[in-house]
Amino acid sequence: MPTEIKPISLPLPLRMGSVNCYLIQTHTGYVLIDSGGSGNRKELLRHLESAGCRPGTLKLIILTHGDFDHTGNAAYLRRAFGSKIAMHPGDLGMAEQGDMFYNRKQPNLLIRTLVPLLTGFGKSQRFSPDVLVSDGDDLTGNGLDARVISIPGHSQGSIAILTDSTDLFCGDLLENTKEPAIGSLTDDMPSAKASLEKLTGLKIGMVYPGHGQPFPMSHLQSKNPSSPDGEPSGIQRS
Repeated sequence: MPTEIKPISLPLPLRMGSVNCYLIQTHTGYVLIDSGGSGNRKELLRHLESAGCRPGTLKLIILTHGDFDHTGNAAYLRRAFGSKIAMHPGDLGMAEQGDMFYNRKQPNLLIRTLVPLLTGFGKSQRFSPDVLVSDGDDLTGNGLDARVISIPGHSQGSIAILTDSTDLFCGDLLENTKEPAIGSLTDDMPSAKASLEKLTGLKIGMVYPGHGQPFPMSHLQSKNPSSPDGEPSGIQRS
């Protein structure tokens, strides 16, 4: 069972908000869910050190998806802390090639040119994961009493981590920057809605999103109840 969850909020480039990482202390050491962007490495390391997480104690880095602001420090932490990296194979090209649009709708040329310049996700940040996870995988063998849930929508390889104590780490499927909602940067809305419907059938207490504050799952459902036409709870029409 996790003994402590430490949210770590790191600023995004150009004052575009912040991104969350979550450090979980277990009986065998630490697990980090997402790693922030490479531009925030010093700040992330300060948070890890203050929590008592040092080289040799960070057992696993779980990436909810392949975006630079979630994976930017994973390769460095593996080298410096001896950690293993786990992610879904659906986002492999993002991590290995540094292509944030690897499995997404292709944007215009200007955006495709600007994103690599803004992200700082260069060759030294690219990596191949040590562990590939998929829907239903049990993480107990990695020191975390939790399982993997596949939640495509933000990206094809997006996953959530649901602990035995009903804490859900959902990456960018959901956000809470203004209020709990489906992430504003959703690539495939029908898939995201199906993923949210999948989550509503599970026992979930607190939700820990990639952006914004943690919130009770019941708050999302109560603010957006199911509509008469069968729209899944917790979503807004696109």
